[in-house]
Amino acid sequence: MQEFVQIMVSGPGEDLGKIAKNLVESRLAACVQISGPVYSTFRWKDKIEEEEEMSCLIKTTMLLYPLVEEEIRRSHSYEVPEILVFPVLAGNPDYLEWIQSEVKQP
Repeated sequence: MQEFVQIMVSGPGEDLGKIAKNLVESRLAACVQISGPVYSTFRWKDKIEEEEEMSCLIKTTMLLYPLVEEEIRRSHSYEVPEILVFPVLAGNPDYLEWIQSEVKQP
């Protein structure tokens, strides 16, 4: 069985919109949900930063992750974008089948 994942990314809405469209058009993701705003506080280069960002969840498979990461890095304006992968342990079989049908088959 295919290993399904959700990938979380945050950043400027313009970046995430571009990433979402590119991933779905290229069939690297079945769906990308963008939500927000989220307010992030973090340390960057010895300074405390506060930013308003958006957050997105990318629905895809682990086999496609390297290509998804490549697209995120190419289209994201941050030097070090947040890219976190969460395994899908279980889910609606019909929904998982839909994801499988919408992404490239390696």
